[in-house]
Amino acid sequence: MTALHAPFTTVALRQAVFCVIGVVSAVMVLAVPVIVPALGVLILWATGAMSREPAPAVAPLFLVLLPLTVALLVVLAAPTGRAMGTVHRRLASRLLDVHVDAPPSRPSKRVGALVADGPGWRAVGYGLLKVPLAIPQVYGAFCYVFGPVNLSYPLWWPLFRNHPPGTRLGPVWALTPFGPIGAWTFAGTFLIAAAGLAMLLVAPWLMRAGTTADVAAMRRLLGPRRLAERVRQLQVSRAQAIDDAATMMRRLERDLHDGAQIRLATLAMNLGMAAEKLGVDGPPPDLAQARELVTLAHRGAKDALAELRDLVRGIHPPVLDNGLGDALATLATSSAVPVTVTVELTDRPAPAIETIAYFCATELLANAAKHSRATRVGLGVVRSGERLTLTVTDDGAGGANPDGPGLTGLARRIAVVDGRMRVHSPTGGPTRVEIELPTHA
Repeated sequence: MTALHAPFTTVALRQAVFCVIGVVSAVMVLAVPVIVPALGVLILWATGAMSREPAPAVAPLFLVLLPLTVALLVVLAAPTGRAMGTVHRRLASRLLDVHVDAPPSRPSKRVGALVADGPGWRAVGYGLLKVPLAIPQVYGAFCYVFGPVNLSYPLWWPLFRNHPPGTRLGPVWALTPFGPIGAWTFAGTFLIAAAGLAMLLVAPWLMRAGTTADVAAMRRLLGPRRLAERVRQLQVSRAQAIDDAATMMRRLERDLHDGAQIRLATLAMNLGMAAEKLGVDGPPPDLAQARELVTLAHRGAKDALAELRDLVRGIHPPVLDNGLGDALATLATSSAVPVTVTVELTDRPAPAIETIAYFCATELLANAAKHSRATRVGLGVVRSGERLTLTVTDDGAGGANPDGPGLTGLARRIAVVDGRMRVHSPTGGPTRVEIELPTHA
């Protein structure tokens, strides 16, 4: 059923468009070796026509202008390759849902920088590689387009081949990847229809093979080098860590200033007023007012302790002292939605990783209870080698947006330690969020 359904999906249509554009790009690349001699002939014809000199006098001018033309093409090759690479990266993003990061920008526009542009020449290499990559793409796109055409032959034959008996007609030809097939009779059209059906069914697999190889070449040649990409990721992670630390410091300062500090100041004021009511000298103390002030001070002290305890828990939950498994089990008991916890940890990860995993689980459980309308939530953590995977699933309505503020904040937090997050939440559910972290920060 999957093979029968594959040609009629949106994915197949997008792959067909990408393959057609890839074939056009390959044809344009193949046209370059024809353009250079044509330019030389054009230069020879133009200079000969304008100067009206005999051929021996025109030949030296041609020998000078042709190398200049080739040099100009060499200078323009890298910028052209970059432009071509940008177009293909955007096509891959829109049609294949594949994101390839752009290489570093060119540091200078001088001629020397244009010629020594490594990413530009890698893009030129990708353009040359488009020629062999276009072979499965052209076959796939050809089968995808002409398969339905061949499949329709038995339908239109009775409409256009209804000539009187005895009329001699030539065969009707159909195009296939292995050559044309002719049909002289109505029965012969069913052979063409069978070939069309086979073409239509095999087209998605041919296009997938062509696009997969193309994407692999694109990642290798159009993206940044691994070392450059790693440096960029580390720079982004460092900036995110600095921003997160500054945000946390501002939040702590605001919470202390607006919460515990005000309560402690009120506590001190109430105790001072109580001390005045219980003065050593003077008239007898007002015990009722003093008792009321002491009661207010006692309540303020308990509220300040509660807020300080919440602040400490927000920095490092004490429940993590017994391990991530116990912390997640305790977290599940306080959830508004029933949670099933599965823990498979051979040994404990680094404390920083445990803290990040715990806060991610807290955020995801809160989102599931608030937005998903779920009746059951699954919370699991598994360690495999040097990686820790935290998984939260729910049977809710789905539609979680990975670019929303909540999940974006989680992605920023785990990116600091080279973590990755995958979100699968189709409309109607279920939702599955996987967070992969290293076991050592």
